[in-house]
Amino acid sequence: MSVEVLDGATIVSFVEDEYAFNILIRERFAHLDTDNDGLLSHSEMMKELKCLRVFETHFGIDEKPDPDELARVYSSLFVQFDHDSNGTVDLEEFKAETKQMMLAVANGLGFLPVQMVLEEDSILKKVVEKESTAKVVV
Repeated sequence: MSVEVLDGATIVSFVEDEYAFNILIRERFAHLDTDNDGLLSHSEMMKELKCLRVFETHFGIDEKPDPDELARVYSSLFVQFDHDSNGTVDLEEFKAETKQMMLAVANGLGFLPVQMVLEEDSILKKVVEKESTAKVVV
């Protein structure tokens, strides 16, 4: 984990860079697609969603949510990705929903920079890294 400075404009800029965004999405999708069938199953997506620990922490402090409620929340998140309701998430569904989620995060952050603790392999960490390399002047 590392502490990074991030704002909404950085995320929006990344999402609008279709080339960089598509590369990141393809890499993340391939990482999640552990059986290499070109689709994300419910269990493959659950591993990713649970790693985010969005509902297990409150301002960085671990909490013990009700396991049944947690399962319902994560299942509803899967449904958000599964646009055609076929029980799997394909690359285009993953890309579209990830884009919407990133833009929602950008909107929530606004345009004032904030410090965030980011996991090394997270999408937002990749966004910060891309911005950092873009700012390097030779």
